Amino acid sequence: MSIKIPNDFPASKILQDENIFVMDENRATTQKIRPLKLLILNIMPTKIVTETQLLRLLSNSPLQCEVDWIHMASHESKNVSKEHLLAFYKTFDDIKENRYDGMIITGAPVEKLEFEEVDYWEEMKTLLEWSRTHVFSSFFICWAAQASLHYFYGVSKHLLPHKLTGVYLHKTNVNKMQRKILRGFDYQFYAPHSRYTSVSKEDIEKIDELDILAESDEAGVYIVANKDGSRFFITGHPEYDPDTLDKEYRRDLANPDIVSEMPKNYYLNDDINGEIQVKWRSHAYLIFSNWLNYYVYQTTPYNLEELTER
Repeated sequence: MSIKIPNDFPASKILQDENIFVMDENRATTQKIRPLKLLILNIMPTKIVTETQLLRLLSNSPLQCEVDWIHMASHESKNVSKEHLLAFYKTFDDIKENRYDGMIITGAPVEKLEFEEVDYWEEMKTLLEWSRTHVFSSFFICWAAQASLHYFYGVSKHLLPHKLTGVYLHKTNVNKMQRKILRGFDYQFYAPHSRYTSVSKEDIEKIDELDILAESDEAGVYIVANKDGSRFFITGHPEYDPDTLDKEYRRDLANPDIVSEMPKNYYLNDDINGEIQVKWRSHAYLIFSNWLNYYVYQTTPYNLEELTER
């Protein structure tokens, strides 16, 4: 994929060093095609790291994408400079008149809070409601998956007895393998998780509009999808870099107020100084490229003004 990004976007140099093709604004203006318009709400505290992770995965396609990044105006970000937000991010008010082929909302380290206690919950609800008529297909990651399942379907989240962290074996629902989001998937695959809460399989199975497409015996449901392809809920973190769980674990170890949990199935022989076992990258690229190709590019109206409620 050629991803159109600002000329001086921090992720650009990193991606180019990895031989990932990105297109600056100057070159993009010469392309005689309509790029896919994507909206990404980045509510992870490590903004630049998450930007790079998502753009890396979105690159695995021949399609051209144009990304608008937004942050929550009702929340003060403490781990990124105001200059970065002003240069590269917008707020909901800036984009609310726009329409988008696809939207991604990241996770956020707020699972232990009730939804109503999150300081940007009202703004989040406004965005989710707006997406019904302004976004063709949405992709929700980790806490965003829980939040959107709660908003759209009333699904509750449940506090786990300890942090779920590690790389877990999942199995696809063989009765749902015709769903294009699973095209190319093995029947079993690995994916990272890092969270304190979960959603119940039984609660989701009560909702006729939803399919559970993949799950784990240890980590629970993983891929949940609307039958019409308008929303995908991913309870883990396929976008994580190889060392992301390592950094989180070492951060937790340094905090005396946290009971740290070693990520499962991650370090060779459970040795924190040993080799990290990277088992999820092919699945991560596949799920993003399948979503972009089959549920955004091939089905979105050419004229986004023709979007109807979903």
